[in-house]
Amino acid sequence: MTTLSPASVNLNESQPSGVDFADIRRLVQDEMTGVNQLILRELSSDVVLINQIGNYIVSSGGKRLRPMLLLMAARALGYDGQQHITLAAVIEFIHTATLLHDDVVDESSLRRGQETVNNLWGNSASVLVGDYLYSRSFELMVSVGEMRIMQILSSTTTAIAEGEVLQLLNCNNPATTEQKYLEVISRKTAILFSAAAQLAAVLVKASSEIELGLREYGLRLGIAFQLIDDALDYMADPEALGKNLGDDLAEGKPTLPLIYAIEHGTAAQADLLREAIREGERERFKEVYEIVESTDAIAYTAQRAREEADKAITSLKCLPESEFKTALVRLAQFSVERSY
Repeated sequence: MTTLSPASVNLNESQPSGVDFADIRRLVQDEMTGVNQLILRELSSDVVLINQIGNYIVSSGGKRLRPMLLLMAARALGYDGQQHITLAAVIEFIHTATLLHDDVVDESSLRRGQETVNNLWGNSASVLVGDYLYSRSFELMVSVGEMRIMQILSSTTTAIAEGEVLQLLNCNNPATTEQKYLEVISRKTAILFSAAAQLAAVLVKASSEIELGLREYGLRLGIAFQLIDDALDYMADPEALGKNLGDDLAEGKPTLPLIYAIEHGTAAQADLLREAIREGERERFKEVYEIVESTDAIAYTAQRAREEADKAITSLKCLPESEFKTALVRLAQFSVERSY
């Protein structure tokens, strides 16, 4: 059997591969600069440790995909104000706070190719600065002065927390089904993509059709993005990925490649995978990888991601044609073509 590399995935054969993320980002480059400047200002504190960790987080890079999504969706709807920059910073604060908490729960030591905050400053500092970021995000969203926005973001942070707890319940549980796993990533990861896109519609007081369409776009994009992350944990270049291969396995996370391989492997293969999940055995990564590869689990995961990206693109039919709508389409394509 052959595997399908996520880097070669296309939504259909007529579309060119190799979507350039930098080209997509360039459309909102000036606004992203404004978002980064706002983030630095709002991270400023008279507590030295907060400034140290805040500057470390900002300098560690990252795609800033979620705030960029909000900016592009707002521009696709003709928005010409400044509040989308504030809300983009809010989205990034919430996302970063979840990463700080995630790294503590997962005992991670590497993210984006750099040491994690918890590895450098300890778990307590990581959790408390994550809490600080949550607090700052709510102060910023209040400054926008729109109750609907606060309702969306408060329900989003609740859903993220629920997703974290669901993931904790699934850890080291080889009986986790695809449906249960999709529920976890919908709440834990995709919901913030969904909120980012939806907020753009709320800003311009768009129709319910457009608001629902953008919310669906973000949700499907987020699911596709996470599914490719699942696949990359078994086949990416660790340096490009910015973390160690097999991290999910070491944390006992039954991601989709493992779930599919258990269902489609031999009895002996399924038993080995179940034990590896229960024990979180990174040292068996080579054996696990060979099973994942032989069952076409990576190809299946990439295919499911492609289906979600296709649904995301279909959800954009409610938007008028523009270069920003085209960029949102290409962002969905990038989500399944990427190799990092």
